[in-house]
Amino acid sequence: MQGARPCENTPEVIIYAMTTLTLELPEALSAEPDAAVQSGWFESQTEAVRAAERDSMGRPKLELLEKYLLYDIKWTLNVSKTV
Repeated sequence: MQGARPCENTPEVIIYAMTTLTLELPEALSAEPDAAVQSGWFESQTEAVRAAERDSMGRPKLELLEKYLLYDIKWTLNVSKTV
């Protein structure tokens, strides 16, 4: 991952370069990270929002990959019927 470098004292720990973002969320949406923290799923709101961002950024790629794989499968099945 770009911007990652091993910590000098412990090579198994990776430190990532971070950027600060300021978000404005509707109260109902901002309650979700709070609830996740209170339930013990995350240690902080920041950690919960990072996890949500990672999940949301990966989902469109997976959906697009699935779409094209299904298209290829259908195409292959149709070609095999004509041979």
